[in-house]
This record gives sequence, structure tokens and C-alpha cells, in this order.
Amino acid sequence: MNEIERALRVQLAGTYRVFAMLGWTELIYNHITLRVPGPQTHFLINPFGLHYTEVTASNLVKIDLHGNVVDESAGRVNPAGFVVHAAIHRAVPDAHCVMHTHTTAGLAVACSEAGLENSNFYSAQLDGMVAYHDFEGITVHEDEGPRLVANLGRKRLMILRNHGLLAAGSTIALAFARLWTLNRACEIQLATAALGRSRQVPPEVAARCTRDALQFDPAYGAGQDVLDALLRQADKIDSSYKE
Repeated sequence: MNEIERALRVQLAGTYRVFAMLGWTELIYNHITLRVPGPQTHFLINPFGLHYTEVTASNLVKIDLHGNVVDESAGRVNPAGFVVHAAIHRAVPDAHCVMHTHTTAGLAVACSEAGLENSNFYSAQLDGMVAYHDFEGITVHEDEGPRLVANLGRKRLMILRNHGLLAAGSTIALAFARLWTLNRACEIQLATAALGRSRQVPPEVAARCTRDALQFDPAYGAGQDVLDALLRQADKIDSSYKE
């Protein structure tokens, strides 16, 4: 293992701990995957059966696009993990990191007929950035991959109808910044629904908000400062993810 891969493993394992800290876990399910630099499309994924608080740099599993383990890891891989993630890693050149969650707020919005409403500070920063993919069942069938990628198109955020949220990015930090913003928008939308009809943001205002948002801009760190801050918080809880 070279130094670059080792550093990526530490950051990815730390991000699993951040997800646990934020409550973005679903028992032992769901995934964050990260492509490993190199001529072949290999990516790192959490070993099936471990809680996010048990993921470490060394127990992450390296697999190919067919779900085959390509290192000496003894870990198993959940088929539902690599079908969706592999399809995106295979087809989207800049999707080095792919995140998928079943948060309560995200899944609730995914189950709603309207989907994400343009009704709050966070959704206004995602104008035209969110794609949708209809529910086809548990994602263990490879033939769904091309349809999902086609629906994703040039966008890097997706609401999987009746299923959950997905984000992709060229880095872990950028994918995280995108997913956090989408999930936060869903949380506010869910809370607003209890108060009655929501007040919509005018389209021109949402377009301006999206242009003005800095958290996705590489010139302003593209989420790295935020991720670093959260990793420091994770360190205070348990830094064993670095092992």
C-alpha cells in the first residue's frame, strides 16, 4: 500500500466515523466508496457486517467494478453496495467518491410525491443540482446501473425515490458538502411540513443562491475545511479509525 492510498483510507474511515457521529447510519448498511488512484477502477468500501464506528483504515475492502476483492482483505462486501456505486464509478469520471444514506429526513422526502421542495435556505443552494431515480427494488441487479447513471446525467446529487439520498464528488469533502446540504434541506422540509404549507423560494432567488453558495467551490475548500473540523471531533471521540 502506497502513502497516497494509506492517506485516503484514513480519511475515508474517518468519514465513516463522522457519519456515525451525525447519526447517518443504518445499522450495518449503506456505504461510502472512494476510488483508489491507478489505471484500474478499484474502490474502497466498508466491510459488510461492521458498524460505521468499527470501520478502520486497514479493514476497508478494496474491490473492482464487479465486486471482486482485489487486496488481501478478509472482509465481505454487501452486493447492494457495489451495484449502485460501481455503476457511478464506472461511468462518471469525476465521481471518485460516492455516498448513499437512508436518513429519516432524506428518505421521507424521497417517499414524498413532490420530492425536494424549493422552500428553504439549503434547498435554495441546490437549484438544478438534484436528479431523481425511480425505485426499482433492492439494488442488487446490475442492469439497474445504466438507468441510474442516465438519470444522474451531469448532476452529482440524486434522490432515489422511496429509497434515500446519494451524492458524488471528485473528493470525499466535496461529496460530503453536497450530501450534507441536501440532507439539511430535507430536514428543514420535514420540519416545515408539520406547520402546514411551505413558502416557496422564487426561482430567480434560488438560482442566485446556488451561484453564491461557496461550500462547493474549490476556491473555498469545496468542503475540506468542514470535513477536517468534523474529523477533529471524531478524533476526540475515538481515533482508532486511523489504525
